Amino acid sequence: MDRFLLLLSCMLIFTYHPRRGADAQSMFTIRNISISLEPGSNVARGTNVTVRCHALVSSSGSGPLSREYTIYKDSIVVYTKTTSSSGDLIYHLFDARVFNTGKYKCKINIEGKRLTSEAKKLSVTGLSTPLLNLKTAVISEGEELTAKCTAPGETGAIIFYFYDGTKEILEDRVNSNQSEVKLRFNSVGIHKLYCSYTVFVTPQSFPSDKSGTMTILVKELSIAPVLEILPYSKIYEGDRLDIMCSIRDLMPEMQGNVHLYLSRGTQLLRRGNTNVNHSMIALAKDTEEFECRLEMGNVVKVDTNKVAVTELFSVPTLSMSPSEVFQREYMTLGCKSDSFASERIHRDDLIYTMDPPESLLVQKSTGVYVGKALLYDFNYTCIAQAKGIRKYSRLLTVRPKVTVSTPRISVAGRAVLGRPFKILCQSDTGSLPINYTLLQDYEQLSMAIVKMPFEQALFTVTINHPGDISKFMCEAKNSQREGPLSKRLDATVVVPLSHPTLTVIPNLLEIAEGDHLFLICGVKGTPPITFKWYRDDSNKPIKTTTSDKNNTDYQIQALGKEDSGSYYCEALNHANNVVRSAPVTIEVRMALWKKALIGGFCLLMLGMLVVTIVLCFRSKRGKVEMVDISVWSERPPQTANDEESSMVSHEPDVEYTEVVHPQPTDISRAPLRKGTETVYSELQNSPHDADDTPGYGSVEYADLNAEQHQMNHYPVEHTNFQDLPVPVD
Repeated sequence: MDRFLLLLSCMLIFTYHPRRGADAQSMFTIRNISISLEPGSNVARGTNVTVRCHALVSSSGSGPLSREYTIYKDSIVVYTKTTSSSGDLIYHLFDARVFNTGKYKCKINIEGKRLTSEAKKLSVTGLSTPLLNLKTAVISEGEELTAKCTAPGETGAIIFYFYDGTKEILEDRVNSNQSEVKLRFNSVGIHKLYCSYTVFVTPQSFPSDKSGTMTILVKELSIAPVLEILPYSKIYEGDRLDIMCSIRDLMPEMQGNVHLYLSRGTQLLRRGNTNVNHSMIALAKDTEEFECRLEMGNVVKVDTNKVAVTELFSVPTLSMSPSEVFQREYMTLGCKSDSFASERIHRDDLIYTMDPPESLLVQKSTGVYVGKALLYDFNYTCIAQAKGIRKYSRLLTVRPKVTVSTPRISVAGRAVLGRPFKILCQSDTGSLPINYTLLQDYEQLSMAIVKMPFEQALFTVTINHPGDISKFMCEAKNSQREGPLSKRLDATVVVPLSHPTLTVIPNLLEIAEGDHLFLICGVKGTPPITFKWYRDDSNKPIKTTTSDKNNTDYQIQALGKEDSGSYYCEALNHANNVVRSAPVTIEVRMALWKKALIGGFCLLMLGMLVVTIVLCFRSKRGKVEMVDISVWSERPPQTANDEESSMVSHEPDVEYTEVVHPQPTDISRAPLRKGTETVYSELQNSPHDADDTPGYGSVEYADLNAEQHQMNHYPVEHTNFQDLPVPVD
């Protein structure tokens, strides 16, 4: 029981304790934060400025909140403080300076919640006047002077400037309010020295006033360099020059710390400690300054002298005659000095030579050389010499011109009859410029000058007959001599297409199904020609072909009714003109065998109809005549006697008559046959009755009934016959 009460008590304690913690934890929100500058945003140097940070915070608890304040100047942290007070944060700027100028803002942080105020700009005006201090006011030439410039009360990034009169002699950048420097002066005498400074507050700079001016005296040292050049009077080329550089008033204590330098222009001739000497032959180019330079620590002294050297003779000039020369043509090179010192030398003392020696030129007289121009560019130099002085002329480059080669004439593009086209005239070799002249039967038409390597001589012409193309020639010249002529122009002249025709084989009236149709398209003009075939005004050709002839064909084998239509052709050649033939209408008729078949079939049907009608008619008539045929087939008794008496006659008159079989429908008209043979009946005429009995009175008729079955198995023969005669009793 006690254990149960103890467990229940523990559970109540743990259940109640978190609720106390939740009630103890206060809730808050940062409503606003602002910054202010006191006494204002624009103050003068030395003013005490207060930066106030005010935060408005609402909370639910009674306990204080830990607040962390941070003050920034131009995004750089200048002050940080953590406090539990709800009052304003104060940051003091005592004796404000220009360096304090900038944008200030405040940030508060409470348990991770942050809020930053808007920025306020503080402007501080006015800088203190700089102070210049010197250790001494009198120094010797080359001696260093220590100078100190101070900006009282200023802080930040400062640059100090030191001036000698109006000339700035030194600049020193420091992070303090003073600068101490070493100054040197290049000249002796009185110097006016002062300083100033500039405070940099990004992105602005604030310059100060000038300090007070201080006077510095720089005393000259007696030591000095001395330059002497012998001879003193007029100097000619070839004379010997003696040049001496020394020191005046050199004190013993200065030895070892003095250096002398003798130079001519940029060329250093000699170097020494106390004196320097140099000898040389005078040349015209020595008309320059010679310098003797003394260096002793920071002291530099110079003595100069300019020597004028008179030319013994002038620099020779090299010339060529003629001014332009062709390969392997003779040329003359002349070398000459235009002037010489007659008081020292004669003209005959001058000797001229050509360089290089392998130039293959022959000296004709003094300074005159003759030879043939080479096949390539060559550099020549002339040398004039007298009394050991040699002078070289400027380099002369001889560029032999290449004689123009026989030009080639051709057509640029295509020559189309009756249209303008271009003729190109071109030589493979030849020095520029080249004059090209177009000729027609040796008469000049026009001229073109080619001056650049990639230029072309093009001429525009028009011809109206193909044979006129061979009348053109061109001439090329790049010298005064007569230029070569090209061959006559040999080029194909494209004749534009004309007179298109369309031929149909076979004849339009004879075209029938199954025929082989040829459509032949022909034009006048220059091949190759592209032919296009069209049908029924279609925009798409049914056939396209290119031919080297002036005609081509389009074939259709085994014509059918579907091939009927309107056909035409178009032709195109390099003249780019399209011609079209007149359309031809093709009508495919029915084949003859079909017509014959249909006609035969119709005739057959008609024949069968006629036969049917005839058979029907004769079948009716045959029934009526069948009785008569049977009666006449039986021989009467008296007929036998007549026949026997006729056979007993001594001179029987026998006559044979062909008995024709009648049509099957008419038994009385059908001939008697044995098989396929005609049966003949013997007609006997009694000699006793020869004069009185007619020719048909004794005809003997065959038994038609006996042969009736043969007429139904053989084709009927169409013969002309008479109806059998009616017998007489």
